[in-house]
Amino acid sequence: MQTSPELAIRMARAAFNRALAAADLAAIGPLLAPDVVLVAGTDSALLQGRKAQLQAWKREFATRERSVYSRVPETVVVSPVAPIAFEHGQWQGVSAADGAVQASGSYTAKWREIGGAWTIEAELYLTLA
Repeated sequence: MQTSPELAIRMARAAFNRALAAADLAAIGPLLAPDVVLVAGTDSALLQGRKAQLQAWKREFATRERSVYSRVPETVVVSPVAPIAFEHGQWQGVSAADGAVQASGSYTAKWREIGGAWTIEAELYLTLA
C-alpha cells in the first residue's frame, strides 16, 4: 500500500520535529532540498541552501540556552498537476531547559517529491507571539 502525499508530508514533518528536538543534523539533512530557502519569522533572516540551514541548526543546537522548535501542520494542499505541495500550520519555539514558550506563529512550507521522497523547498515564518 502506497502512502498518500499528504500523509507522507505529515510524516516527514513529524520526523523533522523529532530531529530538531534531538539535535540530529543527520536526520534533518535528507528532509531539505539542496536549494532550500527559509525566511525567519521575526527578523526575516534568509537562509539559502541545505548547507546554510544545517550550519544554522548546528549553531542553535550548541547554544547554552537552546530553543526547541516544532511545526504543527494544519493543512497540506497537494497539487494535482505537479509533485509539489503547500503545508500551512503553527510553529513554536520553547526553552529546552524548562519548556517555556519563547516565540510562536504561523508558517507555510513548500514541499517537492524527488525520487519518491518529499523534501522541503521553502519555508516562510511569521512571528505572532
